[in-house]
Amino acid sequence: MAAQYKDWHLQPLGGEWCEGSSETTRAVTNPHSGEELTTIRLATSEDLDIAYRKAEEAQKAWAAQGPSARAAVLYRAVSIFDERKDEIIDWLIRESGSTRLKANVEWGSVRAITLEAASMPGRAHGYTMPSDIPGKDNLVYRRPLGVVGVISPWNFPLHLSQRSVAPALALGNGVVIKPASDTPVTGGLLIARIFEEAGLPPGVLNVVVGAGSEIGDDFVAHPVPAMISFTGSTPVGKNIGRIATGGAHIKKVALELGGNSPFVVLDDADVPQAAKAAVFGKFLHQGQICMAINRIIVDQSRYDEFVEAFVAQVRTLKVGDPADMDTAIGPIINESQLNGLLKKIAGAKAQGATVLLEGEADGQLLPPHVFGDVTPDMELSAEEIFGPIVGIQKARDEAHALELANGTEFGLSSAVFSGSLERGLDFARQVRAGMIHVNDMPVNDEAALPFGGEKNSGLGRFNGDWALEEFSTVQWVSVQRTPRQYPF
Repeated sequence: MAAQYKDWHLQPLGGEWCEGSSETTRAVTNPHSGEELTTIRLATSEDLDIAYRKAEEAQKAWAAQGPSARAAVLYRAVSIFDERKDEIIDWLIRESGSTRLKANVEWGSVRAITLEAASMPGRAHGYTMPSDIPGKDNLVYRRPLGVVGVISPWNFPLHLSQRSVAPALALGNGVVIKPASDTPVTGGLLIARIFEEAGLPPGVLNVVVGAGSEIGDDFVAHPVPAMISFTGSTPVGKNIGRIATGGAHIKKVALELGGNSPFVVLDDADVPQAAKAAVFGKFLHQGQICMAINRIIVDQSRYDEFVEAFVAQVRTLKVGDPADMDTAIGPIINESQLNGLLKKIAGAKAQGATVLLEGEADGQLLPPHVFGDVTPDMELSAEEIFGPIVGIQKARDEAHALELANGTEFGLSSAVFSGSLERGLDFARQVRAGMIHVNDMPVNDEAALPFGGEKNSGLGRFNGDWALEEFSTVQWVSVQRTPRQYPF
């Protein structure tokens, strides 16, 4: 087996691994132990310009290699994900605070995304279309966009970068990644190392590790990228959309933003099974997932039964070292996030929610907090939580449950439990969300199925054929085979 990757203080900028030019450095630490994993000298706007210009230059030759050559690099990357599985999982645990279970889930999803992308070079079909003009042939070609800028968050850093990087590369684009400052290795540098080992030509994939406050706007406004793919908060996403479409250089955007996922339990549901699903759908990765359950909505006739089963199950969850296989809840990513969650807990109590389960924070470990008697106007219902905190609401009936489920500015993922599949499906079709799962929890993502939201949860769809559409464009070429007769 190849030696483990090293030199994590370097960034792939303009075809070479080098340090950023900023005088500022960033220490990357383990959110559980506080161990310093590496220190990175940050990139500047000048470094960003070099990365984009080199990606633009290298992209042309990369696209010209043809579909088989590009697919071969993706397939080799899949093999490297297999060979380096333990190394990758170790980094996810140490850098992002992933539990071992979550890290395995993320590794598996990234492998699947890369494998799906490897098939895309041969699926980028063009076609011919008839013309009303005599002697004219219409050809529609599918082409790469050019250069794609990818901005990824810290919660599923490897997955949420690779779901844009892999299809973009497969379709012949150059890529520049700006990973989150908390997770520069798993969000970008590790991906670059893997693709380098897989044979991707230098300069096609670049990573700039820099503060969003310093290079964020420049990353979007730069004239080179034809598209910006962003995963993160709705306020930041709105600003990116404004810059990308309202500046001097109009760009395509794919935005996967905040969520406020409802988990609905109707009066005919299998309550014990619903409770188990809700525990996993809420507390995987400490609830730091855009799809995680944010609001549990239970028919009033099953409320007490559900609360009893849910709280009993949550009590069994182990909070602790994420490296331990039996740990269910690991650390919050950083102190700032933890302080925000502690404010939400205090706010829920002040607003009159009933405490059903709580515990004291230990370092960056925050035990599960469960609140009952939550109402739609409370912060726990109105805002995305992004932590191991959840509120449970009562619904008078199915119609009220649907009203509560749709009573949000967000529309990412959602779920409903019913004893009748027909009833569950009918309910699901009325929920205003990009994804809804019947008799399952909302944390679902499959490499060939459309992932994305409605309303303030974003624009566009990732995965499968939808990613193929997002990361390429079409060009109409007509050929006039016989002289055309013009009216003047």
